[in-house]
Amino acid sequence: MGNFTSSTAGGLSSTACAQYVQDVVSQNCVVIFSKTTCPYCKMAKNVFNEIGASYKVIELDEHNDGRRLQEALARMTGARTVPRVFINGNCIGGGSDTKQLHQQGKLVPLIEQCAPCCAASSSEGSGSGQFESAK
Repeated sequence: MGNFTSSTAGGLSSTACAQYVQDVVSQNCVVIFSKTTCPYCKMAKNVFNEIGASYKVIELDEHNDGRRLQEALARMTGARTVPRVFINGNCIGGGSDTKQLHQQGKLVPLIEQCAPCCAASSSEGSGSGQFESAK
């Protein structure tokens, strides 16, 4: 499973929320902004688990500033729905988009393009383990 971030000091401003999103996305190859009860969020996480890719999960419904973070994501990506999935700093969409990219064989190449700083193995922010491409 992904690394869950569930609490920070409450009351971040909209600017601070946008900065937080930018920071998390820039420091991790794959980031999923999710809600624990959302079936599309589970679908996206399952796709990354299936291919063995590391990912960071921010569960908005468990985060003190989840609502503000979701509003920041809406402004940044043009969609308020979850999940909001980012690979290498770019939003690829939601759960259905993630599954479709995988079915088209386009998801693994996107992950393989991740910047070295993001692809490096680390104990923080890792999902199911370091991604190994099957070549």
